[in-house]
Formats: sequence, C-alpha cells, structure tokens
Amino acid sequence: MDLTTIFKLLSDETRLRVITLIYQEELCVCELCGILEKPQPKISKVLSKLRDMDLVTDDRKEKFVFYTLKKSNPLLNHTIEFMLNQQEEYPLLENDHQRLQNKEKYIDQCSLEALREIS
Repeated sequence: MDLTTIFKLLSDETRLRVITLIYQEELCVCELCGILEKPQPKISKVLSKLRDMDLVTDDRKEKFVFYTLKKSNPLLNHTIEFMLNQQEEYPLLENDHQRLQNKEKYIDQCSLEALREIS
C-alpha cells in the first residue's frame, strides 16, 4: 500500500476512527458502534472495506466477531502511531480513546441480526 492509498483510506473520518481503535485493540462491531456513537450499518460498511483491502483480521468468539487491524504495513503503522502519540491535538481521537476504556458496556448491544449483516 502506497502513501496515496493510505491517505485516501484515512481521509474518511469514520474509517480513520475505526482504524485507530482496532489498531489499539481487538473490538467487535457493537463496541465500535458504542465508542463512535455511529449506527451499525455504517461501521459494518467501513469494516467491509477494510476487509476487502485485506487490512483487518476477524475472529469469531461465540456470537461476536472481533476485528483487529493487521500491522503488516510499516507506513500505515507509523502514521497511526504518530496520530495516537499526538492525540491531544485531535480531540475526536482523544475522546474515542477515553470511550475505549469503557468498551465493555457496549458489548451487550450486539445482536445476532447485526452480526449476520457483517458476515
């Protein structure tokens, strides 16, 4: 993946936020929806695009599907690390990081219907 592709990928606010979160830790769709305060179809669309680009791994655990960003692209990794190290300059990312600390309260929002939509 070249620099132009990375910046196109990160140019969408929701994709940027999802990528930085799943770079930090494994999350399911309902946790991402809760943290980002976005509807499930929007998050699923982002994850589908990332899956199509072979940037995420998904791991089914019981009724949940957890996503992690693959860390195989050094340029993308360095870009995300830079943003995370400077997140006080990016209030939205800082807020997401704070909400990430309480991710467990969103896990119950998952439903089997929502999981079927992303599979």
